[in-house]
Amino acid sequence: MLYDRITNWLNEYVETAGLETFVIGVSGGIDSALTSTLAARTGKRTIVLSMPIHQGSDQLERAHNHIDWLKKNFSSVESMEIDLTKTFEQFKSLFDGEDFLALANSRSRLRMVTLYQIATMNKGLVVGTGNKVEDFGVGFYTKYGDGGVDISPIADLMKSEVRELAKQLGINDEIIVAPPTDGLWGDDRTDEDQIGATYDELEWAMNFNGDISNLSKRNLEVLEIYNRFNTQNKHKMVEIPVFKK
Repeated sequence: MLYDRITNWLNEYVETAGLETFVIGVSGGIDSALTSTLAARTGKRTIVLSMPIHQGSDQLERAHNHIDWLKKNFSSVESMEIDLTKTFEQFKSLFDGEDFLALANSRSRLRMVTLYQIATMNKGLVVGTGNKVEDFGVGFYTKYGDGGVDISPIADLMKSEVRELAKQLGINDEIIVAPPTDGLWGDDRTDEDQIGATYDELEWAMNFNGDISNLSKRNLEVLEIYNRFNTQNKHKMVEIPVFKK
């Protein structure tokens, strides 16, 4: 089974690295739910963190429910909740005005710093939760935020594959059916609201290599959306440019 292959890969990687622990941020979304479950299945110590910053109550409840489910099913799982709201507000107060995109990205980067603090204290690896569409299609993540990780176990899985594995592993239905959201804006906007297309549509666009002449108006719109995000976020998905003397 695919989930067994990923679990074995995680196990081999952490042992080869000479480390002991997986550290994962759990948001209440399906990607982090699947990733934390795969890590827990290794039997290695797995620390899952909830890191709310003005978080919606529904997101926080799903995260708590998933953490409870993990701890009930896997004895190797430990949990922490570190509320970063005051830290974020103090950081925000250092700047004049509010650039909402910059602040949304700063939420993600504060969480990355927290994950690495816990990982370093516990001989651990920070485990990424991005899927293939986000990480290699539209670049829908924060550079040096949720993109700052040590290992990416689901980054070669389409969102549809993530959903399927989550069902196979018995992850809570409330997480599987919840509209995907990055939870960085302090409101209820979804990923689809921000991108303008569903993950199923983006998967189609990512795989499309045919003749566009017979495509519907919506398919053409989705291709344009995909190509625009892929182009503007290319800097996240390629190596950092280095001047060669």
